Amino acid sequence: MLELLLAHDGVDLTYEEAMGVTYDDVHADPEAALAQIVSRYHEVAKQCDFVVVVGTDYTDVAGPTELAFNARIAANLGAPVLLVVSGRERSPEAIANLIEVSVSELRSNHAQPIAVIANRCLPASIEDVRAQLATLSSGTLPGWAIPEDPFLNAPTVAALMEAVGGELALGDPELLGREVLDVLVGAMSLEHLLDKLVDGAVVITPGDRSDILIGLLAAQQARNFPSLAGIILNGGFYPPDSTGRLVEALDPSLPIIRTDLGTFRSASAASRARGRVSKESQRKVDTALALFEQNVDGAALLAGLDVPRPEVVTPLMFEYELLSRARADRKNIVLPEGEDDRILRAASTLLGRQVADLTILGDEQSIRARATELGLDIDAATVIDPHDPELVERFAEEYTRLRAHKGMTVERAREIVPDVSYFGTMMVHLGLADGMVSGARHTTAHTIKPSFEIIKTVPGVSVVSSVFLMCLEDRVLVYGDCAVNPDPTDTQLADIAISSAATALQFGIDQRVAMLSYSTGESGSGVDVDKVRSATELVRSRRPDLFVEGPIQYDAAVDASVAASKMPGSDVAGKATVFIFPDLNTGNNTYKAVQRSAGAVAVGPVLQGLNKPVNDLSRGALVQDIVNTVAITAIQAQAGSTALTSTNGASA
Repeated sequence: MLELLLAHDGVDLTYEEAMGVTYDDVHADPEAALAQIVSRYHEVAKQCDFVVVVGTDYTDVAGPTELAFNARIAANLGAPVLLVVSGRERSPEAIANLIEVSVSELRSNHAQPIAVIANRCLPASIEDVRAQLATLSSGTLPGWAIPEDPFLNAPTVAALMEAVGGELALGDPELLGREVLDVLVGAMSLEHLLDKLVDGAVVITPGDRSDILIGLLAAQQARNFPSLAGIILNGGFYPPDSTGRLVEALDPSLPIIRTDLGTFRSASAASRARGRVSKESQRKVDTALALFEQNVDGAALLAGLDVPRPEVVTPLMFEYELLSRARADRKNIVLPEGEDDRILRAASTLLGRQVADLTILGDEQSIRARATELGLDIDAATVIDPHDPELVERFAEEYTRLRAHKGMTVERAREIVPDVSYFGTMMVHLGLADGMVSGARHTTAHTIKPSFEIIKTVPGVSVVSSVFLMCLEDRVLVYGDCAVNPDPTDTQLADIAISSAATALQFGIDQRVAMLSYSTGESGSGVDVDKVRSATELVRSRRPDLFVEGPIQYDAAVDASVAASKMPGSDVAGKATVFIFPDLNTGNNTYKAVQRSAGAVAVGPVLQGLNKPVNDLSRGALVQDIVNTVAITAIQAQAGSTALTSTNGASA
């Protein structure tokens, strides 16, 4: 658990710094251990804005005093207590009794319980548990129940391999992270074993049973059989040369593990393997977070903690807010690149946490099989083949209508629209999806060119542009345009500024616009400065309500002391939040310099000015980048049929 928490973005502590004392310390001298915990806590608190204190996990219970000791820790730290009790194999009445006893024990030791969670409750009795929780302390203590999810207890293939003391003989090492949902002993005939296979199973079979091994690999390739998580060959045997060459020639991705243990000991060791929610299992983390989000009122819990909303906005806070806002009004986002594992991993996270509804383009059987092989759950996604004849015909006719002025014919359109970027864009245009995210495998031009032809710009906006949301250590800034327009005119620069301000507003960022140049105010002249000066005046005339300053240098825009000398009294200088670069060369280099030098998280590019949201990914995008971009696209779609700006500059 501690390793998982330390892996969280924004945490900069070592394992040793984050640990209080060991169980042995408590057994040896409880009072000295308590003093050490308090001391260690204050050392950590000096480095952090807030501290989460994880109580003992009850795997080494010293007696009935363990809860009391936790209560004494909380009281000495002045920390409110969120009490979590296990509902596993307990009736609703037993859970309620346990909570009442525990709350009484906490209060008798001067700890302050502020809420209760009954975890791992039987799904069939979850409503009865919630009814019991509603009566806690005469209804004054908030309580929530979270149902048991067997997936969270499932060990990985790697955990089973370690448990049996095995080694990977063949297969894809990346698939060792897949969760094992069942363990079967394959000592029976193949025909009987095939009837017992289930998705996510690991089969343990003697290494000299070549018939079982070949049969399982054939079943793994067959479309209508369950997808196995792995095969363990026991007894120290491995198929003879002839069979071994055949197996190697099949080049299976399915992990095949060798162990010297016999069948009984292999099965016993595998059954004892413990599943953990760890940083290596993104699907488990997503499942756990989704269970919490769906069953616990986070706002009520924070109210109980009386935690004020900080003015500082960290990258982690911003990402969390993106997901929360997208989840509040779920939209359907199309992902054209279903053959990319990163897209599938992001889809699993987005669906598991209910951030958006997803449509994935590609061959359904292949995509779902690959997701299952990776241990991902994308069952809730819709998968559409971009060569579907009915949709191709419909899209071709519409594309022909839209491009008739360019001489487009239906025959030519039928060749164009099966391209995944065109197909996804047509889905957005026709309302079959609310937005599109692509670019993990395609160039920016390939991704956004169809949107210029099909979706087009908001009336009154002369140019599609982009921004990056730059998440610094303590705030989020908007940089535009850093990805689309090489050398915008003054009119286009004004459009970019107004669009960027609207984007800032949509994502909760203050609108203070700096029109950047190498000169501040009236101190310089020249074609480039004059362009920025003209663009600034256009923004002021079109949007007199906006705080905008230009031309202005970057240091004067962000540094209050520099602003005081170069542009005193300005509403923007020294406190700008939206930065408009005069050209693509300046913007692209600056955002990358800040990203690399300041360790900023750059979210984007976020396209703006289109009638409906389409966003581009970097081909080096990480899974979290894809998750964030989908959330941003969903939030843009929530604004309605228009994008982010209108002719009078009002936020759509």
